[in-house]
This record gives sequence, C-alpha cells and structure tokens, in this order.
Amino acid sequence: MNRQYSFIIPVYNRPEETKELLESFSKMVTNIPFEVVIVEDGSTVPSEKIVQEYSETLPISYYFKENSGPGDSRNYGMNKAKGNYFIILDSDCLIPPHYLTTVDAFLSTYDVDCFGGADAAHPSFSDLQKAINYVMTSFLTTGGIRGSERSVQQFEPRSFNMGISKRAFEQTGGFGKIHPGEDPDLSQRIRKQGFKTAFVPNAYVYHKRRISWKKFYLQVKKFGLVRPILTTWHPNAAKVTFWLPSLFIAFAIASLVASIFLDWKFIIPLSGYVLLLFFDATFKNKSLHIGMLAVVALFVQFFGYGISFLRSTFYIRLLKRDPQKQFPNLFFK
Repeated sequence: MNRQYSFIIPVYNRPEETKELLESFSKMVTNIPFEVVIVEDGSTVPSEKIVQEYSETLPISYYFKENSGPGDSRNYGMNKAKGNYFIILDSDCLIPPHYLTTVDAFLSTYDVDCFGGADAAHPSFSDLQKAINYVMTSFLTTGGIRGSERSVQQFEPRSFNMGISKRAFEQTGGFGKIHPGEDPDLSQRIRKQGFKTAFVPNAYVYHKRRISWKKFYLQVKKFGLVRPILTTWHPNAAKVTFWLPSLFIAFAIASLVASIFLDWKFIIPLSGYVLLLFFDATFKNKSLHIGMLAVVALFVQFFGYGISFLRSTFYIRLLKRDPQKQFPNLFFK
C-alpha cells in the first residue's frame, strides 16, 4: 500500500507551542511525503501567524473552528486531511528527526491500523517536567502501559502520539466526546472492528506537558475518574494495574499507622519502594533533584488517581450511574 501521512494537531491558545512543534517538523529527516494539519479549536489566541511563517517550508494547512474539544477537533482534521494514515500529536510535543522514517519502516513490516509510541523528556525540559515524565512512563509506577517494547501488540496508543488508518477512522467514526480517555476508548473500538493496534519502538515524541503540581494533580485525578467509565464500556480492557494506585494508598496509610502504633519496621517495605524509585529516577535522569521531585510526583500521581478511581468505581460500577450525568465535566457536548 502507498502510505501517505497526515499529521493532525489540535491547538487551543498555544501559538508558542505550535511554533516549537513546527520547528521540530522542519528538522525532520525524511523523503516520505507528509502534510501537517493544524486545527484551531476556537482559540482566542490563535496560531495562524505562526503557521504562515512555516507555510513555505512545510506542507501545512490551517483550519479554524468553534471550540468543541480535542477529540472532535482531531476528527475534523482527519476529515480534512489528504493522507490515508493519520498521525495525531498534541501541540505540546516535539518530534525527533527520525520519527516518520521509524513509523513508516514499522508499517512496512506490520499491518496495523492503529499505532503509537512512547513519550520522552527532551534535555531542554525543566526538572519538574522530567520528574513527571518519569512517573508517567516508568515501569515502577505505571507498569509500562504508556508504551514499552513489552507491549508491541495490543497497545492502547495515547493521543499525544497516535496513528490511525483512514479506513479505521471511517469505520469507527473517530474520537468520542469523553476527555480525557478518548484515546483508549477509540483504541478499543478499533479492535472491536477487527483492526490491530501496536506499539512502535523508537517512535517516541518529546512530550513537554505544560505542567505544575496543581495541573498534574488535576490531570491524574481526571484519569482516575475516567478509567472505570472506560472499563464499563470495554470490559475486556480491564487490568489489575488500574487498581494499583488505590492499593498503594491503602498500603501507604496502613504502613504509616502500623509503624506508629505497632512497630517501626512496618514502614520498611514502603520506604524501600520509595528509595528504589528515587534511585532509579536519579540514575536515569542523572540528577538528585529530579529524583527527589519524582518521589513527590509519585505520591501526587497515586493519591490523585487512586482516590478518584475509587470514587468513580463507586458511582459508575456499583451504583450504575450515567457517566455523563455523574461527571459532566468529563464530556464535551
């Protein structure tokens, strides 16, 4: 099959990010034809002037539409695109020069209709961004569900780095209204239609994440709320690992209470895990400061996600509430 690629990028009030992303496109080393489709999702601070700066060096198109959320904006872009393979990126990403060559080589070997890669931390990122990237991607914290070579098959691509064939898009209708969670939902619906998904080794992007501790907490809190909804829609996608943050909360509290009232040695397993993560994050990032921030990020991630996961499980799985009525802020109209 003659593969033609269209990069679909929804943008909302992020001209500076758009410029950084387009600059990384200009440095991509490839002879493979591609286009870049920018979809402005009702921004009050548009990126049109930035796009115009790159219109002579990149095959780029720009569309402005009313605000309807990232999922609908991606669908809009895919409907406008010319390619038969769509690669969806977030505006806060940078792509390495080899990205498209790596993806195309993989698709030459594996016949899949939905694929994705990992996210990595660029050397220019702040220590906080690197620490959060570590806890979001480390096997010690997420079990590698966001991308590792252990999960080449049956991978659920994330929409910051996700590819989908035109035929899979047309057959499924693309992204739904839920956010976050629209990407694993689409991956599951793609599989139900008989298509294959896969992880593409080395097709990583640098995911900058416009982040602070507050924003990170709100993000993982929403992830926790969404997961029981998704497993209700797609029971076969349920995994034991989704319960780990909630179990960690119970383990951490029990360890602390037992060490205070029974024997201090009860704190040893928890301390050992935290130290293991600290040393692993320090070693991989070559920074004690990032290692310490990663420990804080661990507790923010697990408590933010774990408590919300239990709350959503109670309302959605036990009480059988309508997700849109119970958590309307998770859905775009």
